[in-house]
Amino acid sequence: MSRARQEAPWLRWVVPAVVAVAALVGWEAVVRIYALPQYLLPGPLLVAKTLWANFGSLMGSWWYTVKITFGALGLAIVGGVLLGGLFAVSRWVELSLFPFAVVLQVTPIVAIAPLILIFIDSTTAALLLCAWIVAFFPILANTVVGLRSADARLRDLFRLYRATRWQTLVHLLVPSALPYFMAGLRVAAGLSLIGAVVAEFTAGAAGRETGLASRILEASFRTEMPKMFAALVLVSLTGIALYGLMLLLSHWLLGRWHDSERGGD
Repeated sequence: MSRARQEAPWLRWVVPAVVAVAALVGWEAVVRIYALPQYLLPGPLLVAKTLWANFGSLMGSWWYTVKITFGALGLAIVGGVLLGGLFAVSRWVELSLFPFAVVLQVTPIVAIAPLILIFIDSTTAALLLCAWIVAFFPILANTVVGLRSADARLRDLFRLYRATRWQTLVHLLVPSALPYFMAGLRVAAGLSLIGAVVAEFTAGAAGRETGLASRILEASFRTEMPKMFAALVLVSLTGIALYGLMLLLSHWLLGRWHDSERGGD
């Protein structure tokens, strides 16, 4: 049993890597065997060469997308945690405002992005707001559930020892809510990237201060499929890196004491 647990971390990385390499090799083989034209389906080697040849312009667009993503995620964390704490404290506030949060969550960002772009002059600010709307709800919902998940017996124990509200918050409510918050953060990180890309698709922005979505649109209009795939690869790698970063953060915060990261040991 202990040996299997020691091998599990290696398997979690090695197996996906082997499958990914096999998929890339198969993709390249299909393109070469059937002699598919590059405007229909470029091979991974051609995509890699195109990415290297356009590294400068794509990196500028990538950095713009990353700024929008992290900006929206930061705003979602601040707004979701503060509003979630307020909801957990006051039932009336939750009943009054939670329906509006649900409306924002269930409304497709493609439907409201044009309105946001009309009312906000700055394209960057509009994209930031769109990405924030997408990423906000998971953090809010998980924070509220986490703050209310503290064991009732522990709450009674804190009252018995006359703990202040601040002590109860720091030593009981926050540790109880942290695993839920991290789960919401992992979801929100990916959604903030999706929101940034989808909002830019809707805006149809062009020029220097634009992100990877604009590069994808430009390449599709010009049927430059290798460049389009290169931009798509950057978007995918960014999402994977975000998810990995959230996993590392979760392990750092929860690994020493919570069963979700310790494997139940």
